[in-house]
Amino acid sequence: MKKAENIIVGISIGDLNGIGSEVILRTFEDARMLELCTPVIFANVKLVSFIKKTFELTAFVNGIDKLDQIVLGKINVINTWREPVEINYGTNDDAIGNYAIKSFEAATAALKEGAIDVLVTAPINKYNIQSEAFKFPGHTDYLSKIFEHEALMLMVNDNLRVGLLTDHIPVTDVAKHLTEKLITQKVETLHKTLVQDFSINKPKIAILGLNPHAGDNGVIGKEDDAIIKPTVKKLFQKGLMVFGPYSADGFFGSGQYEKFDAVLAAYHDQGLIPFKTLSFGNGVNYSAGLPKIRTSPDHGTAFEIAGKGIADNSSFKEAIYLAIDVYHSRIQHQEISKKPLKIQEKQLLTKKGE
Repeated sequence: MKKAENIIVGISIGDLNGIGSEVILRTFEDARMLELCTPVIFANVKLVSFIKKTFELTAFVNGIDKLDQIVLGKINVINTWREPVEINYGTNDDAIGNYAIKSFEAATAALKEGAIDVLVTAPINKYNIQSEAFKFPGHTDYLSKIFEHEALMLMVNDNLRVGLLTDHIPVTDVAKHLTEKLITQKVETLHKTLVQDFSINKPKIAILGLNPHAGDNGVIGKEDDAIIKPTVKKLFQKGLMVFGPYSADGFFGSGQYEKFDAVLAAYHDQGLIPFKTLSFGNGVNYSAGLPKIRTSPDHGTAFEIAGKGIADNSSFKEAIYLAIDVYHSRIQHQEISKKPLKIQEKQLLTKKGE
């Protein structure tokens, strides 16, 4: 197993007019972070040095041109482009969007090749990244295509984990997307993730209803009774600990979520509003279901405070922590999977007897 500081964390720079570069550099201004991993920022070393001076930060950055030049235990910046870039904090700029995608695509390629161990993405602006070459709503959709796996958007804050059955689609389209196939795929992905990435042996999963009061037995919409309930029943019969649908309005406020290892919301705001309310800015967006590990902070570009030196890097730091934790969990899971069942049982009994 790699030593902690040898875990290479690739970082895409995000929208340079937002707070991404600030929270990245503030995170690694704390030298203790370099004892946990080696960061590699995909950008330009002159630009990053300029940003560092703007925020009066002092951490040394090491410029490199190739990934085999990474210096362990240092903040590495790989020159993903050479030309100068003009930053205007707080503004929406298509040219800046193009650089965000250059960084992200280069980091994703490095992740796929195994040159970096995990990927942490700084926030992008979903509007200015669009081009003829890049027609994806965001990071997750692109990663799903590149790795040929359907990613599940999973928001994480300690033991609170909220996934989405549907994510970046209009509310008017949610109902027609909820099918037995989709729910089954999302539940199975989430179950596998909880086992291999979070080391939970028999995870309990709750599914929220689509309609108010989960349809009230068909009085307020038919989808919960016609689609969600029978699918949940089939999955439970297959041995998965999945329950629901639960009425979404009181599920979080009553603390009911604490009885489960993860929750699947029917649509974006149904899951993210309570999550962000409970996570207090420390949440992380994790792309579950991919063969490689990617996390990001749970906030956006925050143009309104960009360049002012007041951005909170807590969520970005948590994204680093989670990526490292998942990396270790996967290694542990793979090692356990290779051992004969008798050896696993013996080790378990020995541990219990300690």
